[in-house]
Amino acid sequence: MVFGSLFAPLKFWGNTQEQEPQRGRMQEIDLGIHTIRSHGGGLASKHKHDWIILVILVGIEIGLQLISPFYRYVGKDMMTDLKYPFNDNTVPIWSVPIYAVLLPIIVFLCFYMKRTCVYDLHHSVLGLLFTVLITGIITDSIKLATGRPRPNFYWRCFPDGKEVYDALGGVVCHGEPGEVKEGHKSFPSGHTSWSFAGLGFLSLYLSSKVKAFNREGHVAKLCIVFAPLLAACLVGISRVDDYWHHWQDVFAGALIGLFVAAFCYRQFYPNPYHEEGWGPYAYFRAAQERGSQQNGDALRTMSLQVEPTSLENMESGTSTAPR
Repeated sequence: MVFGSLFAPLKFWGNTQEQEPQRGRMQEIDLGIHTIRSHGGGLASKHKHDWIILVILVGIEIGLQLISPFYRYVGKDMMTDLKYPFNDNTVPIWSVPIYAVLLPIIVFLCFYMKRTCVYDLHHSVLGLLFTVLITGIITDSIKLATGRPRPNFYWRCFPDGKEVYDALGGVVCHGEPGEVKEGHKSFPSGHTSWSFAGLGFLSLYLSSKVKAFNREGHVAKLCIVFAPLLAACLVGISRVDDYWHHWQDVFAGALIGLFVAAFCYRQFYPNPYHEEGWGPYAYFRAAQERGSQQNGDALRTMSLQVEPTSLENMESGTSTAPR
């Protein structure tokens, strides 16, 4: 049931949009009044606990990098499948935060400059950071627990090609300790999970902003939605081509990234195919509160205008009651 609400873009022809067809469009009029200067401080203060948890997640992720993985038994017969070349990364690890985190934030800023909605900017950045950090912790935890050797493990273990085994037939590595440690972190692929997490979140964000599922049939909108996912797929393929991962590692990493991105996105935004999918829940709550306040002010103004008239009628001895 949960997954159906997360991944149900194919159900956009249902009656979800018919329930309140004009509400989302009408509330777009309020855009521009919630700026960083006017509402940014209060919004950040309201979500201070979320930001504190983010810092804690960063600490956990750093701590996971210091833990040694499970050194799975690797026998001589197994080395046949682990003897692929030890190539450099086609996609360097330092580039992953750039395209998976920084690029989406730049896109969020562009939409903020267009719509000036601090709720959208704040929640998109917060959701993205939660997505990549939770994905990273899940991925690295599984890496450490499984300790699966990489396809190029042989050359990490025996960089000079001289094989050494113990009495049980297990490898006795004499390569660089750091390389051997990294060689036991094949499953799942961190590059792939982070790519699908950050770019998957961006894809969901763009699908709601361009209203890709509004029944108008503009295929160009789908191209915008699929572009980040295609980039993430190419990153995953490069991990197999570089012999740093098995295909199962990449597949699992993609699933982890996509699921976490979907869960975190729905924490802050409606489904992309919803009539109000273009904005975060917090914006519509703020717009509703503002509308209620305006209605209350209007009623108070009307009452103040009516009271003097009633007093004048009383003083003159006239009555407005029907006879």
